[in-house]
Amino acid sequence: AFLPGGWYRTGDVGWMEDQGWLHLTDRVKEMIKVSGFQGAPAEIESLMFSSGDFAQVAVIGIPDDRMGEVGMAWVVPAPGRALEPADVIAWCRENMANYKVPRRVAIVDELPANASGKVLKYVLRERAIGNSP
Repeated sequence: AFLPGGWYRTGDVGWMEDQGWLHLTDRVKEMIKVSGFQGAPAEIESLMFSSGDFAQVAVIGIPDDRMGEVGMAWVVPAPGRALEPADVIAWCRENMANYKVPRRVAIVDELPANASGKVLKYVLRERAIGNSP
């Protein structure tokens, strides 16, 4: 777990500012591996959230026969917004790299969360693999 230079491998993904501030943005095990490319769910969620169309966004990786894994977005529309999955995918295609574009979209009223408000992505993964949205 220890790397040269004294670094410790935690499984977190992040970046460090020139001033020394460390920003943790994701977890390695949550990375989506699409045809050899890796997409960070937090980055995809942030891009989608910037559209203003969503109150909440959660992106997970789901199995895909052709690409190994693809992204699936679970979205809660912003108040007053009516969304269709095809519209969400079209927006993503225009605003992010192809491998980051979710191939499936579920539009829901709320995302499952724990008591502190963290989205329970394992619940979304179970729902996605077990059922069609």
